[in-house]
Amino acid sequence: MSMDNEAQVSNIELAADYKGSTGGAVIRHTIIFFVLMFIWEMANRTGFSNPLLLPRPTEVVASIWKIYVTQGNVWYHLWVTFKEAMLGCFIGCVVGIGLAVAAVLSDTFRQFLKPYIIIVEATPRIAVGPIFVTWFGFGMSSKVALAALVCFFAPFVNTITGLLGVEEESYELFRSLGATRRQVFWRLMIPTALPTMNAGLKLAVGSAFGGALVAEFISAQAGMGILMARYTMSLNMPSAFAGLLSITLYGFLLFRTMEVIDKQVLYWLSDDLMTKKSAKRKIKFHKEISV
Repeated sequence: MSMDNEAQVSNIELAADYKGSTGGAVIRHTIIFFVLMFIWEMANRTGFSNPLLLPRPTEVVASIWKIYVTQGNVWYHLWVTFKEAMLGCFIGCVVGIGLAVAAVLSDTFRQFLKPYIIIVEATPRIAVGPIFVTWFGFGMSSKVALAALVCFFAPFVNTITGLLGVEEESYELFRSLGATRRQVFWRLMIPTALPTMNAGLKLAVGSAFGGALVAEFISAQAGMGILMARYTMSLNMPSAFAGLLSITLYGFLLFRTMEVIDKQVLYWLSDDLMTKKSAKRKIKFHKEISV
């Protein structure tokens, strides 16, 4: 996938209306979920699927209770993977956004950097996993490095796309007002690029666990990757599915958290939030006048 295509895919419709019946959506998705679980359970009980390869949902639920409550062994492994993923995500986002800003501010640097970014982008992330383990060792460093590599591209591409997407009319307006280059960057380019940049950050957070898990599958002493590998090697598929669902749930919660932050930061994209913000500023203005 090219850099332009990735930017288009990752540029989520942040400007869409945030209104909607949350309760109705929850009810619909809950009904769909239980219908799918019922079909899965019945297919397993009637012999349409192999219970050894595809365990019943009731068995998965029992395994979730077991690894979280009865044994409680999943908490430590979740914490290890969470640290690796979040640290790698932070490093990848900082490096990606930093290089993107430098590339936008310097045409020479952008032309110099472009072929190397394309080469690294074309390299399969999974293929470099064993190399990273050899370079950085069997500890936490290799997992963080691979997670950083996985999280690097979305913030990098989206930041470049957002910063270069400022309309020429806006540039002309700022120049006519005598704005300096620094003012143009901080007051025009950054606010304009924020929706696209935040979309890249959300994708990075959602994919951070994938990079850490791949490195853990290759070599690790702790983490959800090695825990799931042990379960599958012993054919304990209900527990393996329970671990997979745990990672999926944590990734989903992180993504939703980023959406909440995104909604608060980009308040001007929501009519309701913009109205509340304007009302607060109006009250503050009247207070200052009265004083």
